[in-house]
Amino acid sequence: MRALRIYAGPLARRHIEQHGLRAGDVGVVPAAAGGPKGLILGPLDRFLFGQWLPATDHTIHLVGASIGAWRMATACLREPVQAFERLERDYIAQNYDLPPGRRAPTAAHVSQRFAEGLEAFYGGRIEEVLTHPRFRLHIVTARGRHLLGREHRIATPLGYLGAFVSNTVHRKAMGAWLERVVFSAPEQGTPCPLPFATGDFPTRQVLLTDANFQPALQASCSIPFVLQAVHDIPGAPPGAYWDGGITDYHLHLKYDCGPGPGLVLYPHFQKAVVPGWLDKGLKWRHRATAFLDRMIVLAPDPEWVRTLPNAKLPDRTDFARYGQDLPARIRDWTAAASASRRLAEEFAEWLERPEVGRVEAL
Repeated sequence: MRALRIYAGPLARRHIEQHGLRAGDVGVVPAAAGGPKGLILGPLDRFLFGQWLPATDHTIHLVGASIGAWRMATACLREPVQAFERLERDYIAQNYDLPPGRRAPTAAHVSQRFAEGLEAFYGGRIEEVLTHPRFRLHIVTARGRHLLGREHRIATPLGYLGAFVSNTVHRKAMGAWLERVVFSAPEQGTPCPLPFATGDFPTRQVLLTDANFQPALQASCSIPFVLQAVHDIPGAPPGAYWDGGITDYHLHLKYDCGPGPGLVLYPHFQKAVVPGWLDKGLKWRHRATAFLDRMIVLAPDPEWVRTLPNAKLPDRTDFARYGQDLPARIRDWTAAASASRRLAEEFAEWLERPEVGRVEAL
C-alpha cells in the first residue's frame, strides 16, 4: 500500500508532464490549519526544507495559518531539520492542567502555556525568521469586527453566530464580522508582496517585525473559545485577533507566484482544500477552483490513514479521547508521526522518476 497520493491542478499537471518537478519550479508553499493533523507532515517538512528546496536560490513564499504558520516559521530557522524535530516533540508532549470539575482547561491557561512555549521555541531567534535569505513568511490571522472587535463572554459567541450565518449565505459576507490580516516578512523595509490575490475576502497586510512576531503567531493559532484572542498586536489595526484558519482554513487562495512556473507545492493532510473553518460542513465549497490550477497537493492515502492508531490522523478530539492519559496520547501520536516518514520517502522517490500516472486531478 502506498502512503502518498499526489494531486495537481491542470496547469501544474501539464508542467509535470512536460518537465517533471524541480525545486526551482516552486514559488509558494502553503501550510493549513488543522492542529494535530499537522504532525503527519513533519517528515515531509524536514525533507522539503532540509534537503530539496535548499538546492535552489530563488525566493519562495511560505503562507501559513494556525499550526501551518508555526510550521512555516520553523522552516525559516537555521538548521530547519532539528527545528522541525523539536516542533514535533514539543507539540506531542503538550499538556494542560484541568481545574477541578472541568473536562477541559481554561482558555486563559492554554493561552498562557502556548505563549510560554513560543517564547521558549523562538526566543532569541526571530531575526532568523525575518531575514531568511530566500523564504518570505506570511502569517494569516483573523481580526474581529463589530461584535467581534473585542473578546467578550456574550458578544463573542453572538458575533461568531453572525459570522456563521453570513458565511453560509456567501463567504465574502463573513467579512462583515472578520477580516483576513496577513503579517508578512520584510523586504526592503516594507511587507514583501503577497503571493496571492485578495479580491476574494477583505484583507489587510501588516509588516512582520520582532515586536509583533510572537503575538501574530499566537493569534494565528488562537482557536476561538479554546484560546483567548490576542488583542492590539503592535503595528496592526487595534482589535481582537484569532486563528487564521477561521478565514483561511486550508488557504484556498488565488495564488500569483510571479514569473516562471510559479507552482504551489502543498503538503496537506487531505485532498480537499477547504476555504474557511466555517466551510467544513459546506461540502459544495470543498471542490477545486481555478485558484488551484498551479497547485500540487501531497496528501496521505485514506486507506493508509486507516493503518494509523485509532484508524485516523491525530486531531483535537484526542485530547478528550485520552483525557489525563498523557503517555498513551504521546505513544499514539509519536507512532503516527513516525509512520508518516513514508510520505517523505515516497515523494523523494517520485521526484527521481516523476510518473505522471500517479498524479491525480485536484
